[in-house]
Amino acid sequence: MAYSVDLGDTFRQFADTVDKILLKGANPGDIPFFQQTKFELIINLKTAKTLGLEMPAALVARADEVIE
Repeated sequence: MAYSVDLGDTFRQFADTVDKILLKGANPGDIPFFQQTKFELIINLKTAKTLGLEMPAALVARADEVIE
């Protein structure tokens, strides 16, 4: 099980920052710090089963990605 930032969202924000600096000439010190707000929960049921762990159905239902 992993709870982490949404990498797609992170890369989009990074590309936007690079665009502001390199293409639009913004001063890096003037660009506000980006605080990640979107996270994702990924559950690997195959590994959980191998370890003898039972995942609650409510937790599996809330997961953004389930690996079976």
